Amino acid sequence: MKQQQHIDFDRIAEAIGYIKTNFKSQPDLAKVAEKIHVSPFHFQRLFTDWAGVSPKKFLQYISVEHAKNILKEKQATLFDAAFETGLSGTGRLHDLFIKIEGMTPGEFKNGGENLLINYSYAESPFGNILVASTAKGICYMAFADDEKKALHDLHAHFPNAQFRQMVDLIQQNALYIFTQDWNKLHQIKLHLKGTDFQLKVWETLLKVPMGQLTTYGTIARQISNPEASRAVGTAIGNNPVAFLIPCHRVIQSTGTIGGYMWGPVRKTAMIGWEAAKTSSEN
Repeated sequence: MKQQQHIDFDRIAEAIGYIKTNFKSQPDLAKVAEKIHVSPFHFQRLFTDWAGVSPKKFLQYISVEHAKNILKEKQATLFDAAFETGLSGTGRLHDLFIKIEGMTPGEFKNGGENLLINYSYAESPFGNILVASTAKGICYMAFADDEKKALHDLHAHFPNAQFRQMVDLIQQNALYIFTQDWNKLHQIKLHLKGTDFQLKVWETLLKVPMGQLTTYGTIARQISNPEASRAVGTAIGNNPVAFLIPCHRVIQSTGTIGGYMWGPVRKTAMIGWEAAKTSSEN
């Protein structure tokens, strides 16, 4: 089952990559299915199972034009008002992260000495992930295409911590974000290591509602530092918690999807998946 999920994601990722490269020619269902070596019927069913919508509707969401339209609309005053009232109906994700509790310097003296971290591997719609937690909350989440490398990166992030491979309730609750109604989730708690600037950027990311996009410049303005777009980009690149802190919702001001620590294809898939989910709820 796990192997099949990897195969399915790889096929979907390949399809999205092909569409991004050949978007101007608007490839039809049969053309894309041919590129990933499955029948059009199987591709239609596989894609619908994965995304919850048909390939045709999904492709509309991942187009660059869609990203440009979102940015054009959301830069209006109404968006600014909605963004500032992150705890209102449009800020469902932000509601889940009522409190970001930055780790104290003492807890991370000498690279997390005396800190006990549980970690486990799990499946997501976007591939295998490594999720790690302390007694206070999720401290790390990364896509684990290579499990050994992902574990090595976790150890490098907390070089002197104690680790044990174990699934706990904090991890389970966080992973429900992929499958459950977000309004019914309990608070997802985060336990983060970062500078004051990084924590401020990550907290601002949490206010970007699911299915919507923003830019580096917008984030800089939201933290009252409009000249800090480059520093914001660096802080976003150092985000230790994939998906839960939604750095994938930040694109370039031109409407281009831009880079992503775990690959632009995966980022595009996330944007489309979230847009499809929010569309089906409206």
